[in-house]
Amino acid sequence: MLVTMLRCKLHRATVTECDLHYQGSLKIDADLIKAAGFLPNEHIEVYNIDNGERFTTYVIEGRAGSGVIGLNGAAARKACVGDRIIICSYAAVDLTEAKTHKPKIVVLGPANEIERITDKPTVE
Repeated sequence: MLVTMLRCKLHRATVTECDLHYQGSLKIDADLIKAAGFLPNEHIEVYNIDNGERFTTYVIEGRAGSGVIGLNGAAARKACVGDRIIICSYAAVDLTEAKTHKPKIVVLGPANEIERITDKPTVE
């Protein structure tokens, strides 16, 4: 049996740009992609802390060190610049692995700088 588990997460990312006329996706600073363990083009779930919107899109790589979190295409209607969001990826794992699985959670500060990396799904 497979169960779906949180694989990695950027917690409290701040939206830095919205471009309604881009083809679509979520642009993330390459350093943040690497820190969390996301992959370019990976399916992600996004949760807007400020307005409650929840949506699905995919990862595209932004310039390293830029702090960019950019919503593009239809996703740009789901948040405004300055909104805080949670970006999650999930994985199907077998039941045995699920019992010991630890997600990688990157908690961000207001300028999308890394505050800490943890495997605890709650804010400490």
